[in-house]
Amino acid sequence: MPERRAWLLRLPSMVETVRQRWSLSLGEPFDGEEVSCAWVALATRANGTRAVLKLGMPHMEGEHEIQGLHFWNGDPTVRLLEADEDLGAMLLERCEPGTRLRSLPESEQDVVIAGLLKRLWRSPAAPHPFRPLSALTASWSTETLACVKQWPDRGLVEEGLRLLQELPQNAPAEVLLATDLHSGNVLRAKRQLWLAIDPKPFLGDPAYDATQHLVNCDHRMRSHPHETIRRFADLLEVDRDRVRLWMFARVAAGPRSVWKEDESTALARALAP
Repeated sequence: MPERRAWLLRLPSMVETVRQRWSLSLGEPFDGEEVSCAWVALATRANGTRAVLKLGMPHMEGEHEIQGLHFWNGDPTVRLLEADEDLGAMLLERCEPGTRLRSLPESEQDVVIAGLLKRLWRSPAAPHPFRPLSALTASWSTETLACVKQWPDRGLVEEGLRLLQELPQNAPAEVLLATDLHSGNVLRAKRQLWLAIDPKPFLGDPAYDATQHLVNCDHRMRSHPHETIRRFADLLEVDRDRVRLWMFARVAAGPRSVWKEDESTALARALAP
């Protein structure tokens, strides 16, 4: 994408700008296995505070990460120490030891993520910058419709698209969602046992926020999809059926790089309404 290529060309000068402005000593950037859609490195402030510098690559889902971190104010996310919205630059609290939640068994991950999500779900006072969840699902639908000739099961995808449009409109509640909370985005820390990182805030249905963790539980979702959904929905205290419908919509009609008859298609059939 031209916007991302331009961002990569500007990246060295942006890093140097914030390094000087915030008086930082920087370590080597994290490798691609640790991060995506961002440049991230360990940093130390002039007063010795250990931090993390992150410059986010422009992308639709992460547009309001800085504002979300301001809103949650470290409860239960990492704290935002400095920010430059024009550059998409964030100086973040460093989580130490920083162990990722995915090091624990998935049944334990369920409990931790459910607890974090229930603390994240708060309603921002107006005016606020946050977009409705329908903006995200509409963007996904546009991507999926552009690949209509590649769909492996037209009826399945069309039903998923219908739900991506319908579910945001009939949500029983609207709160600020993380939308990307999974075991790779939860780190062990000292200030609190576990902290969330990399939120992608949208305002909408709490049941949606169950899906990002569930899509990362590949084996359980393939072998026991309904039981896995019921357990996690109950931990979250949200409607089981809405979580199932959201999961179906995502695996049936969420955009992907390659459309083919695969495990996602099989899971969509297992969850189909």
